[in-house]
Amino acid sequence: MFISNAFAAAPAQDPTGGMMQFIPLIVIFVLFYFMLIRPQMKRAKEQKNMLEALQKGDEIITTGGQLGKVVKVNENYISVEIAENVVVNVQKAAITTLLPKGTIKNI
Repeated sequence: MFISNAFAAAPAQDPTGGMMQFIPLIVIFVLFYFMLIRPQMKRAKEQKNMLEALQKGDEIITTGGQLGKVVKVNENYISVEIAENVVVNVQKAAITTLLPKGTIKNI
């Protein structure tokens, strides 16, 4: 007829092989790792080491904000003296901070 067939043009050759599309994704992942994942792993490792090093006489703060002195250390629980003759049992995971010696006396 009067109208000729239209054929699609050959696709343009990408000299980078499509790698340029993935570079922003890779950069975001690297930033995510160094800004979020790595510091969190470091904090968890420090917390684990602190919990393993707890011993009788250490002064601690629990997640509930209780300040006390360690009286007894078991595998999963710690006995904490929060007042004179008042001892409570706390899970090791509930310990957030190890205080320097003598902190309780200064409060």
